[in-house]
Amino acid sequence: MSGLLALLDDVAAIAKVAAASVDDVMAQATKAGAKAAGAVIDDAAVTPKYVHGFSADRELPIIWRIARGSMINKLVFLLPAGLALSNFAPWAIPPLLMMGGAYLCFEGAEKIAHSFGLVEHHHSDAEESYDDPAHLEEERAKGAIKTDFILSAEIMTIALAAIPSSTFWMEAFTLAAVAVMITVAVYGSVALIVKADDVGLFMANRGRFSLTRRLGEGIVKVMPKFLWLLTIVGTAAMLWVGGSIIVHALHELGVHGPYEAIKGLASALASAIGGPVDALKWLFTAAIDGILGLTLGLILIPIGLKVVTPLWQAVFRKNLKS
Repeated sequence: MSGLLALLDDVAAIAKVAAASVDDVMAQATKAGAKAAGAVIDDAAVTPKYVHGFSADRELPIIWRIARGSMINKLVFLLPAGLALSNFAPWAIPPLLMMGGAYLCFEGAEKIAHSFGLVEHHHSDAEESYDDPAHLEEERAKGAIKTDFILSAEIMTIALAAIPSSTFWMEAFTLAAVAVMITVAVYGSVALIVKADDVGLFMANRGRFSLTRRLGEGIVKVMPKFLWLLTIVGTAAMLWVGGSIIVHALHELGVHGPYEAIKGLASALASAIGGPVDALKWLFTAAIDGILGLTLGLILIPIGLKVVTPLWQAVFRKNLKS
């Protein structure tokens, strides 16, 4: 009996260790995922356009197909690549982060410039029209998955950089948890957003109570404004996170000037205003990072539109033909 009790005690101890490990993985995954907020919000803001123009019964299947492709992007391709970088070429992570941050800055600045009519918005082949709905659905899904690969690469790289130094398997499980959590959060939110107007219309037309019908009418009216707000928030988040990534990556590479200057300016502004100093420091730091991201993005617009985008589209069309 004493041996059995000792065995049960050992099993309980092992279970506690396993539970603690799971807690550590989820805690690290949550923190790492939060660092990728800009790319995540942008992903959620961009994806609904890929189901625009399709019948209501095809919206969820298309979103599911894109979500499945996103999961494959993260777990099959980007997770092994991220672990290889972390273990064999950690010096490459800051430059890759800077590339991802520059892309976020370019995308955010390009959206703002387009809204003011300063540039024409670049279109992907997935935005072209086709007479065959099945062909259009196929091309839209492929285009969304390709776009998702870029955003997922940013998310996974940002998450990898945010994970504390640990064992290979802890990093692997944490990155896998980030991939699953973010994919479910993004595409689950997209599904809710896309179907919200259908739910509202159903409630408005078939609601048994006047309150239900009014609520449905309110949902239908609010959704366009909500999508507009989501685009604004996504653009601001891209610029803030993109600028912050570049500043912190430079800091890790030994270029401390921008990081120290922004930190000092945010502290000075927060102290001058008074009140909740820590919250104000964060707010001013985010604002300065966003301004820096916008400035860099505006500089990158000519390069992106005249050089990078044509090359990407040429490769994209070549892959489609092959």
